[in-house]
Amino acid sequence: MALVAPRVTAGLPEDEALGLARALTGGTDITVFVDGTVHRLPAQARDAVVDLLARLSRGETVTVSSVEEMLTTSQAAELAGISHTYLRNMTDRGEIPVEYRGSHRRIRQAAIMAWLEAQTQKRATEAAGNGDTGAGT
Repeated sequence: MALVAPRVTAGLPEDEALGLARALTGGTDITVFVDGTVHRLPAQARDAVVDLLARLSRGETVTVSSVEEMLTTSQAAELAGISHTYLRNMTDRGEIPVEYRGSHRRIRQAAIMAWLEAQTQKRATEAAGNGDTGAGT
């Protein structure tokens, strides 16, 4: 995935900011036009756009960038509930894909989530094979 540089936009001039602030007050329907075609934004996109517009309406300088969900090995280990050393060993064995930024390992959050899901499925399969219903005895 190519990284796109953040885009910085200066705050709006005061008169434009005030007009935008008035328009946003109490508004919940955000509709955009792209090449003359109307698009009603889904809730997550609407919330992000309203937040962006509200910040501009306050005259704030705004930076827009993508969140690359790359974790350090410490963050990934914490998310997975395993030790940092165990995680590094798994990356060394190729069990979890890793990318390097210089000499630092970075792991996609999606890779950790997939590993966790595989562990859950493995435990469920093992429990089913042992006749374990999960009920206490």
